[in-house]
Amino acid sequence: MTRERRMERTTPVWQAPDETIELMGPVSGNDLNGWGETEVRQPSLVMWANPAHLAHGAVQRRMTEQFLDHPELRSVLRTDDRHSPVPVAPDRVDATPDQWMADVREFAMGEAGHRVELVGVSQPRPEWFFEGRSSDLPFVIMLGLAMDHGELATAPEHTSAIEVHRQYNRGTAAARSLADFIRGRGYEAHGHGGPGAGPMQMVPAAIEAGFGELGKHGSIINRELGSSFRLAAVLTDAPLQATPRDIFGADDFCVGCRICTDACPPDAIAPDRRLVRGVTKWAVDFDRCLPYFAESYGCGICIAVCPWSKPGEAPRLADNMTRKRTRTAGVGHRSS
Repeated sequence: MTRERRMERTTPVWQAPDETIELMGPVSGNDLNGWGETEVRQPSLVMWANPAHLAHGAVQRRMTEQFLDHPELRSVLRTDDRHSPVPVAPDRVDATPDQWMADVREFAMGEAGHRVELVGVSQPRPEWFFEGRSSDLPFVIMLGLAMDHGELATAPEHTSAIEVHRQYNRGTAAARSLADFIRGRGYEAHGHGGPGAGPMQMVPAAIEAGFGELGKHGSIINRELGSSFRLAAVLTDAPLQATPRDIFGADDFCVGCRICTDACPPDAIAPDRRLVRGVTKWAVDFDRCLPYFAESYGCGICIAVCPWSKPGEAPRLADNMTRKRTRTAGVGHRSS
């Protein structure tokens, strides 16, 4: 970290306890994530899977134990996650992509689909899947689940973690229900939610599906919900169509904003983008983030303090940034 960056902070930097540093071990999560790599590749599985197979599995194991020791957290942590998808119907429903999209949205946003707030579709790319995993299914339906911002804003207290897991659970249930709906119409579909790692990274798929732009804090900023939402996904071969990306100026906003950077206790949010597996983007320092994450029931401070996450603010900010982008584009056109 540079001297200049330390001087800009308005809060002291949190220091991880020695025992947590020891649990982290000698392997850098940033190296596993591909910081500084110039080639595009599949991401390594770093966390939220079988801890026996993870470089930082000891930290994940300790976090799970802490959750199970807390009665309120234990009530929302899925420990028995068995699920049996319905069989794929032998006869396929014949409908146009437009009708399929309408039916998927209606189901996902209705009571049977757990009333998700966001629905979008993208076509999976190989680099979204974790190493050793892939899919021949041509579409991924992304679901967004809004969080209660008042509960989220209690981070790093356990009450924030309860809300996060409540929405993860809703997302998993929604993805599985939607997958069963599609399978009942004769097509393959496999749904999954968080926090456990599924076959693929959901953030890039959701951005491509039109959920918004990547923020400095490493989460998506949506024009309606800000960053106060969670993701779930359904891979399928149903005849859908991709929804367009939504670029409205959140990235431009992040360039000049330091709120999440200053609010992050371990100073894990950099003021500039990094090269990660061949792509220059906002990226959170895993080796700084995880120790605090492990000591604070999962944190969530960065998305809680994000100006876009304050209820009612995202639409106003999106309109402002869109007008600013339009003016800037107009000036550039006139001067060319």
